[in-house]
Amino acid sequence: MSDFDAIDSLLDAVGPQTQLPPCQVRRELRERAQLSKAQVARALGVSPSTLSGWESGRDPAGEARAKYAYLLDGLNAKLATEPPTETENTAELAEQPMASGAAAAAVTGQDEDEVELLTVPEPCVLCGHPAEQRVAGFAQHLDPSDCQATPVGTPKPELAAPSARGYESRTARPPRPAGGKGAAPRGRAFQEPSGPGDLIHEAVHAVLAEHGGDVEATSAALLKRAIPDAMRLLDETRKGARYDVIAHPWIPDILKKPTSKGADQIWEARPKWTRPALPPGKHDVTALDINGAYLSALKTHLPLGRLEHSTGFAHDRRRAGVHLITPPAWEHDAVLPNPIGQRDEPGPLWVTEPTLRLLLRLSGPKHRLCEPPQIYESYTSGATENLLEKFRIALKDARDTALADGDELTLEYVKAMYSKFVSTMGESNYNRELYRPDWMHIIRSQAFANLWMKALKAHEAGLPVVRAMGTDELHVIGDWRRVFPEGRSVTEVKVKDTYTAGTETEASTGQEQ
Repeated sequence: MSDFDAIDSLLDAVGPQTQLPPCQVRRELRERAQLSKAQVARALGVSPSTLSGWESGRDPAGEARAKYAYLLDGLNAKLATEPPTETENTAELAEQPMASGAAAAAVTGQDEDEVELLTVPEPCVLCGHPAEQRVAGFAQHLDPSDCQATPVGTPKPELAAPSARGYESRTARPPRPAGGKGAAPRGRAFQEPSGPGDLIHEAVHAVLAEHGGDVEATSAALLKRAIPDAMRLLDETRKGARYDVIAHPWIPDILKKPTSKGADQIWEARPKWTRPALPPGKHDVTALDINGAYLSALKTHLPLGRLEHSTGFAHDRRRAGVHLITPPAWEHDAVLPNPIGQRDEPGPLWVTEPTLRLLLRLSGPKHRLCEPPQIYESYTSGATENLLEKFRIALKDARDTALADGDELTLEYVKAMYSKFVSTMGESNYNRELYRPDWMHIIRSQAFANLWMKALKAHEAGLPVVRAMGTDELHVIGDWRRVFPEGRSVTEVKVKDTYTAGTETEASTGQEQ
């Protein structure tokens, strides 16, 4: 048999491709029929995560494609005669022509669970070394000991659910699309859970039982699964949301790292400030620890979709993103840190939404601490402050319960979930569900801005601020309990250290003595 005969045989086996509607219509049809992903996935004989892929850009193949097309065609016919609701344009959906899968989807591929053996090894999407298997269209090592991204002898984190309904495996996800304006954005249709339940406590109890009550082994296992478990929790808290987000959008060059170890052009305004001179005398200084800094920072204005470029000096509070500005001069460094952090180079720089809003607030009529920043250009999208609010509240409630119960195991697990969620939504091999470096910078900057506002609150209450560091460290002189409540909840602070600074006769440099 010639090479061409083999290709003809393969094409004959594939047969004609059944037409499918665009991916957004697929999801709309299911939602209008009030069917959950779990129900539809069961009927089609696939996993809910596979169905999520079909609703966000991938196309099924073979028998699965035919069954899916039959279901969608039936839903379209049944729903075409329903009267429109306030939130749906039924006529538009009913008249939507069934388009070919190749034209409708931005990304095509085989079913997630299919494994293809390669005759010629290809670079693994996780470690870059040659792999002999391809899953969901992407080469990767199926044996953890072969993958350089995982230390030899270390099993990959178990992503199975502690409950009967199960977490879906997320190890076969496509990598981020290459940059460029021609790259199609990849949406994330956040996966609905198969049923209710407290995912955080179920996970802790199940892993603890699995390790026979060994707290140390359980803690290590929970930390390994913190990222996929956080994404699963995000999926559940996104159920019924009024808007979608783009999980893998086109990203401008300013948000891309020039090298693997380099940094992009975004300035996060991380404070690293020590008061240059203390008031005369000897002082008792308290180092305060701000609880759950990144957890609190999840409430911030986040762009929903692809960032769009604009120029001009106006700031649209309905949008969020990153902005090229010339920061204003800061005349209060003797008593308060600069709100853009310690920066040696003068001139324009790219800052995030929280930093810009902080500067605009401080330049406003209430504070008048600086001039407004000059805005030259921006990359923004329509935004909301409540995008991650249900996710944040779920984590906060679990944290509060763990504190009340003295459950340090759950407390560390929750902390790992939100901290790793923030740190891996940028460029990371450990979270391929979400690629939003703009979100990562924005959340971090919001944490810095929150700390800065606590420094301002202390200053306005008459407490000399001695030091502000990172997201969670504030050193003050005086009775801080009249300004900040003490405790371990996210609305309280706790004492990290106490020390004496200054001298009886002259001002000190503010360093610890």
